[in-house]
Amino acid sequence: MSLDVSADLLATAETGEVSDEDFAECVRVSLPYAWQMVSGLSTRLHVEGGAFVDNTTAPETEVERGQLLRAMASDAIRGCLERYFGVKLAFQNCHRVAVFPASDGQAGMESGSYLRFTSTRAQLLNQSPELRNC
Repeated sequence: MSLDVSADLLATAETGEVSDEDFAECVRVSLPYAWQMVSGLSTRLHVEGGAFVDNTTAPETEVERGQLLRAMASDAIRGCLERYFGVKLAFQNCHRVAVFPASDGQAGMESGSYLRFTSTRAQLLNQSPELRNC
């Protein structure tokens, strides 16, 4: 399972829409490593500014790596994180997450830095033997 869903939240989902706030809380509790990474990067971006902020440190444990991969692989989780923190996320490998200002990466508004980060060239240049099985 990707998320620890409470009985109350599941009941809400079964009868209708779930608020972003409730879903974000479920993600925060279920995937604390991923939440903290995106939160920290978002804070740095909002405080320091710049084209983007990224993480280049691999997770220390497989549990942390799994949380990050689940968060980045799910459109719903990733979208919720983007809306909650007001950023656009990009992901290259098992740990290289980047946050961009929210307007970057939106249809018709792609920044040069976002396009470079998500390019096939950047993906290829970001490879190394250590990352082969991450």
